[in-house]
Amino acid sequence: MTTRRDFLKRAGSAAGIVFCSCEMLAAAGPQTPQPQRLPVMVNGKRIKTIDVHAHCHFHEAVALMGDEASRVLPRTKGAKEHFIVIEERLKGMDSQAIDMEVLSINPFWYRMDRDTAAKIVEVQNEKLADLCASHPERFAAFASLSLQYPDLAVQQLETAVTKLGLRGAAIGGSVLGEDFSEPRFHPVWAKAEELDAVLFIHPQSTPELARRFKGNGWLSNTVGNPLDTTLALQHLIFEGTLDRFPGLKIIAAHGGGYLPSYAVRGDHACFVSPENCNPDIKLKKNPSEYLNQLFFDALVFTPEALRHLAAQVGASQIVLGSDHPIPWEEHPVDLIFATTTLSDEEKAAILGGNAARLFGMAG
Repeated sequence: MTTRRDFLKRAGSAAGIVFCSCEMLAAAGPQTPQPQRLPVMVNGKRIKTIDVHAHCHFHEAVALMGDEASRVLPRTKGAKEHFIVIEERLKGMDSQAIDMEVLSINPFWYRMDRDTAAKIVEVQNEKLADLCASHPERFAAFASLSLQYPDLAVQQLETAVTKLGLRGAAIGGSVLGEDFSEPRFHPVWAKAEELDAVLFIHPQSTPELARRFKGNGWLSNTVGNPLDTTLALQHLIFEGTLDRFPGLKIIAAHGGGYLPSYAVRGDHACFVSPENCNPDIKLKKNPSEYLNQLFFDALVFTPEALRHLAAQVGASQIVLGSDHPIPWEEHPVDLIFATTTLSDEEKAAILGGNAARLFGMAG
């Protein structure tokens, strides 16, 4: 099986760069380029690397799930590391050449009652704020929201941003299959727009297709997660939500799912089959053009995939993402450097400049 490191080694070799294991580096001697480490430099300039896709959990919040607590943590490598031990997390970030992680918690509370969901969110947001305050140069965070109760989510978002100093909110791809374009969620998007808060969409598979996902390959994740994000973004576009709230700042996980790979098909949909389109919804531009106002993490694994993403949405709309501590992408910075189609300015922007601009941080 071809590994991620094997691919980068081949891709880097084609551009005169070699990515090797630690053993190979030791044997090859000092002339072999090392994997990126802090501080990261681009064309002699120090770059603050910002990973917008990193996860954590807190024991106190998970315990509030009662009998369902055992189902909260992902069944993957790196699951136990969600419960942050500061020294170990910082070592992991250093090994990835990451200056700052913007932490998020994938929603596991959407099916809970109002009081329980409110308590989980309160605990998580306060603990995220405390963690960020203790290491402000290394951590920022997205708030949790009880989106199944939009009125409560509005209050939680305002408190998180204005009182706790969190940077926005992490949300699922839907709320138990209900799309975010539904009018009952509009007050949340209005509040996010008002606060200039960033929304990070992280998928939760597509449970309606659970039967089709059975079998080898963890298809509920590898297919279900990108599909969930694709559907979420398409509904926000086609239902006019992004026209209604043009100031929304949205980051889509995993490179935006499948949408950037075939976005232009949507531009033809209402011409080919007008009966499947609502004549009362008149979009202000072509559906694919909305991708240029969204942001996407660079968790797409290969230089060719990143080249295509940048060609579709613009390098200015891409931010660094690793999924840490889940080991989907253990060398996120190396991928950016291996993508030789990017200019130095574009590499610097993806590594941290775009995120700094998006979150209003010092670069």
